Amino acid sequence: MKRSFGDRQTTLASEIALDGTGVHTGAPVSILLSPADPDTGICFVVPDGADGEVELPASCQAISNVTLCTVLSDGNGTSVATVEHLLAAVRGLGIDNIRIEIDSGEVPIMDGSSKPFVDAIDEIGIREQDAPRRFIKILKPIRVEDGQAWGELTPHDGFLVDVGIEFDTPLIGKQRIRLEITPDTFRDELSRARTFGFMKDVESLWAAGLALGAALENTVAIGDDRVINPEGLRFADEFVRHKALDAVGDLALAGIPIMGAYRSQRGGHRLNSLVVKALLADESAWTVVEAPRRREVLHAEAGFGAVAANYAADHS
Repeated sequence: MKRSFGDRQTTLASEIALDGTGVHTGAPVSILLSPADPDTGICFVVPDGADGEVELPASCQAISNVTLCTVLSDGNGTSVATVEHLLAAVRGLGIDNIRIEIDSGEVPIMDGSSKPFVDAIDEIGIREQDAPRRFIKILKPIRVEDGQAWGELTPHDGFLVDVGIEFDTPLIGKQRIRLEITPDTFRDELSRARTFGFMKDVESLWAAGLALGAALENTVAIGDDRVINPEGLRFADEFVRHKALDAVGDLALAGIPIMGAYRSQRGGHRLNSLVVKALLADESAWTVVEAPRRREVLHAEAGFGAVAANYAADHS
């Protein structure tokens, strides 16, 4: 049975140091992931350019750009880009509280997926904290349409993503994945799916100062009639799996885990962010709930079972 998210908040068991390259800047990046106190959430700590640092909470209010990646900013010139793959690993593994120190303005791309972050977290472990896990529980549907794309959140007892994509190339075409997200399913089904791009767009991206660090080691490159990477794809539908991974990361910007189902078609970072913002703007569409302690639930279930057994005996 797949393990679902627990009833207590969690953080890292110890610190994790990682090095890599920014996919858009092409610059070397070092990050330090550290445990954080209960109810502090996910927070980036970024240099401000003046020998200081700025704390940027992982919040949809901090989103400043969604072109090819998700960028968070303090509104005063300090920002951190390409946060989605790391956020997906954090949220996908069920981590509530974490401090992410970074020495640059972009999270390293690693291999283009969440797997290096997942592997590093699995190596040191996750620590349970003495505070109840809180969820944003979806109470009614919230839907956003953006051109031909649409996305919606609906009530659901768990966290489900249902993502569809459609590209005008036979190498991708129409793909869809529907997955109940737990630490196990995220690790097994989504974490290894890599970001992708089209070779025909490379020169225009470079001219715009983007994708300067993109390489076959961190991006699935799509040519006119084939995937350029010599190793091929990790999944036959790796493209939609990566879009689902991105959605898990972008939805983390709600601030705390979502209890609901997310469905999208032809979406991306822009649509994901619009749905989260639309949700939080409608206070009648959600509420914050706390998970009861598992032992309290078991005790209540045992008590009910005893009552039921006595009732059956008395009325037999």
